[in-house]
Amino acid sequence: MRAVIFSGAGGPEVISIGDVPKPEVKPGHIRVRVRAAGLNRADLLQRRGNYPAPPGWPADIPGLEYAGEVEAVRDTTRWKPGDRVMGLVGGGAQAELVTVHADEALAVPDDLPFAEAAAIPEVFLTAYDALVTRGRLRAGERVLIHAVGSGVGTAASQIARHLGATVIGTSRSADKLARALVYGLDTGIDTSRTTFREALTEPVDVVIDAIGGPAFGDNLAVLAPQGRLVLLGFLAGSRTTADLGPMVRKRLEVIGTAMRVRSLEERKALVAEFSQRMLPLFDRRVDQSAPLRPVVQAVYPMTRLAEAHRVMESNETFGKLVVEW
Repeated sequence: MRAVIFSGAGGPEVISIGDVPKPEVKPGHIRVRVRAAGLNRADLLQRRGNYPAPPGWPADIPGLEYAGEVEAVRDTTRWKPGDRVMGLVGGGAQAELVTVHADEALAVPDDLPFAEAAAIPEVFLTAYDALVTRGRLRAGERVLIHAVGSGVGTAASQIARHLGATVIGTSRSADKLARALVYGLDTGIDTSRTTFREALTEPVDVVIDAIGGPAFGDNLAVLAPQGRLVLLGFLAGSRTTADLGPMVRKRLEVIGTAMRVRSLEERKALVAEFSQRMLPLFDRRVDQSAPLRPVVQAVYPMTRLAEAHRVMESNETFGKLVVEW
């Protein structure tokens, strides 16, 4: 089968497409013919040598999410060949075939193209886990979502709106903030002009942050008593200094979370809950104005993956980039 291969650590020039053996279908697993795969920041980090695949996943084939058709099954009755599925993997999704545990796959709504389905698993599962499982966001609360124009940001704003929360988002782009209004944003803060700490006139109950670094202290400052800061990453750096006083005085919680390092049982539980509570909200057959929609800026053929990497590195994307065979 064909697969994207990283020849080493470096820039987009290390990306190539080559032939590799088909993955074996283990008991309880399915093999999926990948039609489309989402591109994520983790793919860029892995290409640079900064984010290796976890044990048991391909070290040189990137890709954390896929959408396609079941090709083969082993010791499971949950899926059959031809079923349309999507989901997360620890790596290897940017290949023509990928194997996954049957309980980790999600059904693709019948009316949803594969290129849109491939933009769902990573960002919507991450956003749901951050807002609902970790952040315990409730109707009537206020949530601050950093980088609201990103894939996770656009997913989180839609979920938060559905939950009945007030959504505040940050971006360094006024255009992204304007576009995010369609996806649940109530108030945008242009951080190229001011800081979010200065702009906020009321505290928030939950902060969703993948930036890290110098924003940590300000995140603590803007939280209301018993507020929750959910850290998804640290694009601006993993080290910082901050006044810890607000954590004690306001009884704050700082919660770190990541999808890729979880056990199979944790991933299965999240997929099952998301399937029940959120997946029906993508179904346009029930409601043409479905509450949740994948936000796809562009779709590239897999042969132009290097170009897609360069576009993502420009930080000018809104929503997701997707590649397809």
